Amino acid sequence: MGGNGGSGTHADKRPNELLGSWFVRSGWSKGELARQVNRRARQLGANHISTDTSRVRRWLDGENPREPIPRILSELFSERFGCVVSIEDLGLRAARQSPAASGVDLPWTGPQTVALLGEFSRSDLMLARRGFLGTSLALSAGPSLIEPMQRWLVPSPASPAPSEPRPALDPRRPGRLSQPELDLLESTTRMFRQWDAQCGGGLRRKAVVGQLHEVTDLLQEPQPEATTRKLFQVAAELAELAGWMSYDVGLQPTAQKYFVLALHAAKEAGDKPLGSYILSSMSRQMIHLGRPEDALELIHLAQYGSRDCASPRTQSMLYAMEARAYANMGQPGKTKRAVRMAEDTFAEADEWDEPDPDWIRFFSEAELYGENSHSFRDLAYVAGRSPTYASLAEPLMRRAVELFARDSEHQRSYALNLIGMATVHLLQREPEESTAYAAQAMDIAKKVRSERVNTRIRKTVDTAVRDHGDLAAVVDLSDKLAVDLPENAEAV
Repeated sequence: MGGNGGSGTHADKRPNELLGSWFVRSGWSKGELARQVNRRARQLGANHISTDTSRVRRWLDGENPREPIPRILSELFSERFGCVVSIEDLGLRAARQSPAASGVDLPWTGPQTVALLGEFSRSDLMLARRGFLGTSLALSAGPSLIEPMQRWLVPSPASPAPSEPRPALDPRRPGRLSQPELDLLESTTRMFRQWDAQCGGGLRRKAVVGQLHEVTDLLQEPQPEATTRKLFQVAAELAELAGWMSYDVGLQPTAQKYFVLALHAAKEAGDKPLGSYILSSMSRQMIHLGRPEDALELIHLAQYGSRDCASPRTQSMLYAMEARAYANMGQPGKTKRAVRMAEDTFAEADEWDEPDPDWIRFFSEAELYGENSHSFRDLAYVAGRSPTYASLAEPLMRRAVELFARDSEHQRSYALNLIGMATVHLLQREPEESTAYAAQAMDIAKKVRSERVNTRIRKTVDTAVRDHGDLAAVVDLSDKLAVDLPENAEAV
C-alpha cells in the first residue's frame, strides 16, 4: 500500500470535501490526476509511487496518503490555480517536520544561521537527487511568511564592548582566510551568477549549493570579525542564488527556504542593500505564485530597510517590483506611479559615486523596460485583457527585446521578454505576430535550462490555441512546442 501512497489507517473515514472541491474545479479526471502525480514523483526520484484512478478515488473518499503524495498534490494544485494551495487547504495532514526543515520563522542569530545553512545545503546535496528534500517542505505565505521577515528590520544585539575579552585567534591557524582567498570566493560567486543568466538555473544549481556548504564550513572556524562578515555576505549571495535557481527550475518550497536563509545571512553581514535584493527575489516568487499582496509587503520591507543606503539602481529595481505587485492587484494608478519612480530613479544610477555590487548589475536598461512592460501586461490581464494597458506595454516590451537581442549574457531574460512580447500581441488580437515571438523564445529555451521559461511558453501557446486554434501559424507553433519542449521532459 505504501508504494501507492496509501495510508495505513481507514477508521472513521469521511469524504474529503476540500480535496474534492479543488479536484472538481481543476477540470482533471481521476486518471489525469493520477498520471500527473506519477510524473511528478518520477521527477522527484520517488520511483516507488504508482498511483491509479482507484487510489485517487480513495483519497477523495477520505484516505490520507503518505508522503510525498500530499506535497505533490499541493504543488500540482498550486500550479494549476496559480496560487498557493497548501496541504491543509486540500484537507490532508502534513507530516511532522523538524523546525529546520519546515517554516520560515527561524532564530535571527549568527551561529544558528550558520547551522541551518549547513544543515539545509547538506540535505539538498544528499537528498535532491532522490527528490525528498522538496517534498519535505511547505511554502509559507500570508502572515506566517511576512511576520517573521519583518524581524529583518530589528537591530542585532550590540557587539561586545572593546574592554570585554575576545577569544584569542592564532595567526598560524590554517582556517584563517587570506584576502586572495576571500577574493576568489567572491569571483566564484560572480561566475555562478553569470552561468545562471546565460544557461538558466538547471545547469549549475548543485555546484552553487556545494559552494554554499563549503562557505558555511568556513564560518564555523574562528575568523577575524571582518572576515566573518565577508563570509556571511558571500553565504547570503550564494543562498540567494541557490534559491533563485531553485525557483527557476520549479522547486518552489526549496527556493523559499534558501531565500529566507539568505536574508538571515545578509543581516549577519550587516548588508541592508543585499537584504533588500533578497526580499525582492521573494517578492517575485510570490507574484509567480499568485500572492501579489504578500509580494507588496515584502517589497515595502525591502524599501524601508534599505532606504538610507541602497544605490539608485537597487532602488529602481525595487520600484519596478512594487509596480509588478500593484499591477497584479489591479491598481493602475499605483502601478503607473511605481513605474515612473523606477524610471526616474534609474536615471540617477550613472551619477552614483560608488560602484554597484555585482548582484544588482543585471538590472540594466533592458531589465527596466522589461519589468515595466510586464507590469502593464499584467494589468491588462487583470483588467479583463484590456487593450489600453496592452498598448502601454507594447513599446516598452519591444525596446526590452531589442536590447536583450544584443546581450549574449542574459539569454533567459531575452527568452522571457520574447514570451512577454508574444503575450502582448495576443492581448492585441495579433496572433501571427505572437507566434513569431513565441517561436523565437522556443529556440532559446532549448539552450536554457529553465522550467520557468518552458512553463511560460506552454501557457502562451495554450492561450494562442484556445483563442486562434484554427490559424495555420498557431497550429505550426503548437506542433513545434510538442517537438522542442515536450511536457514530460524532466526539470533538472
